[in-house]
Amino acid sequence: MVAVVVAAVLFAVNGTVAKLAMTSGLGPTRLVELRTLGSALVLVPVAVLVVRRRMALRRREVLVMAALGIVGMAAVQWFYLVAISRLPVGLALLIEYTAPLLIALWARFVLHELVRPRAWWGLAASLVGLTMVAQVRRGVELDAVGLAAAAGAAVALATYYLLGERLVATRDPLSTQAWSLAFAALFWVVLQPLWTFDATVLATTTDLPGPLTGTTTPTWALVAWVVVLGTVVPYTLVLVGVQVIGAARAGLLGMIEPVAAAGAAWLVLGESMTGLQVAGGVVVVAGVALAETARVRPAVVVPEPVVTEPVVTEPVVTEPVERITSPTLP
Repeated sequence: MVAVVVAAVLFAVNGTVAKLAMTSGLGPTRLVELRTLGSALVLVPVAVLVVRRRMALRRREVLVMAALGIVGMAAVQWFYLVAISRLPVGLALLIEYTAPLLIALWARFVLHELVRPRAWWGLAASLVGLTMVAQVRRGVELDAVGLAAAAGAAVALATYYLLGERLVATRDPLSTQAWSLAFAALFWVVLQPLWTFDATVLATTTDLPGPLTGTTTPTWALVAWVVVLGTVVPYTLVLVGVQVIGAARAGLLGMIEPVAAAGAAWLVLGESMTGLQVAGGVVVVAGVALAETARVRPAVVVPEPVVTEPVVTEPVVTEPVERITSPTLP
C-alpha cells in the first residue's frame, strides 16, 4: 500500500516538473519519448545486474509484456496529452481516473470476482471528490476528440494495472517494468526517430517559479527528474504494490494522484486551490480509506490437535488348512 501511495505522490510532482520542462520549448510528445527511452536506458541495465536470471521472457509473456509497454505506458501518456490539449486539465484527469471503476467492473463481470459493497461506496466517494477537485461545472466546452482521448487514457491506465497484475503474479516487478519500458521506448523511437530531434533544447535553462523563484535549472535536469523520479521509481513501485494488493486496490490508491498534483501545482506553480477543491481532496482521501477498509482478510483457523489412542490388535491365530487337490482329469 505504501509503495502505491509514494508512487502517486511522485507522479503528481512529476506533472509539475514536466510542465516546467515543456515551457523551455520541449514538445510534449518528444518529452514522452525521452521519458520512456531514458527510463529504459536506466532501468534495463539495473535489472540485468540485479535480476539477470529473471530477465528471460517466456514465449507466452512476449505479447502481454509488449501490450503492457505500448498500451499501458506509451499510449496512456499520449492519450493524456491529447486530452489536456482539448479539455481542461482537471476534467481530463477526472475522466482518466475512472480507471479503477473500469477495473472493478472487469473484475466483477468478466473475472467474476467478489467485489465488496464498501469498495463501491469508496469508489463513488472518490469520484465525487475528484469532481470537486476538477470543478466540473456548467460552461465547460466539451470537445469530442478530447473526451475520447481522456476515455482512452482511462482504458490504457486500467490495462496497465490489469496486465501488470497478471505479469507480476509469475515474475518480479523489476524485470517486468524494465521490459515494459523497453517496449514503450521502441514504440516511440519507431514513431519519432531520434535524428529528427534537436538536442540543443536540452541545454536551455528554465526559470523556476514559486518558492524557487530567482533560480534556474537546465532543461536536461528537469528531463532527468522526469525519467528517474517521474517514471522509473514510481512505475516500479506501482508494480510492487499491484503484486501485493492487486490491481483494483492499487487503482483506488492511485486516485490520490490528482489531489497531490493539485497541491504540487499550488505550491510550485502558484495555481491556487479553492475551498471546494480542498474539500474535494478530503473526500477523495476518505473514499480511498473507505475502500481500503473493505479488504477482508481470511481468518486463519488453527486446527485443534487430534489425539488418537493406540489401537491394540490381538494376534490372529490361523488354523492349519488342509490342502485340497482337484482330481486328475482323464
